[in-house]
Amino acid sequence: AQVVESGGALVQPGGSLRLSCAASGYPLDTYAAGWFRQAPGKEREGVLCISSSDGSTYYADAVKGRFTISRDYTKNTVDLQMNSLKPEDTAEYYCAAGYSMAVLPADYNFWGQGTQVTVSL
Repeated sequence: AQVVESGGALVQPGGSLRLSCAASGYPLDTYAAGWFRQAPGKEREGVLCISSSDGSTYYADAVKGRFTISRDYTKNTVDLQMNSLKPEDTAEYYCAAGYSMAVLPADYNFWGQGTQVTVSL
């Protein structure tokens, strides 16, 4: 199984960005999926994740009310909508797929290469 992220960019504080995680060759909605981020010098942290069974989600406190995770069943993607972006959201963002929803990176089985999000003037 493989996932590929897209949509990273340079955006100004307060702006919005939408990242997409695409799967090919298999239905991504049969896997739990998560978005993680890693800033330079910091550990990879869970941002949001979504289950494969009932659509339940987990949001890290730092992004509640600003970020949303959703599935696009037509495109076979898991998308991350980011609003009200802050400089501290700057990081490499990774998509991961796994057999059950979890918040720790070690619990996911398949990872993308990452996409850079930079929030700056």
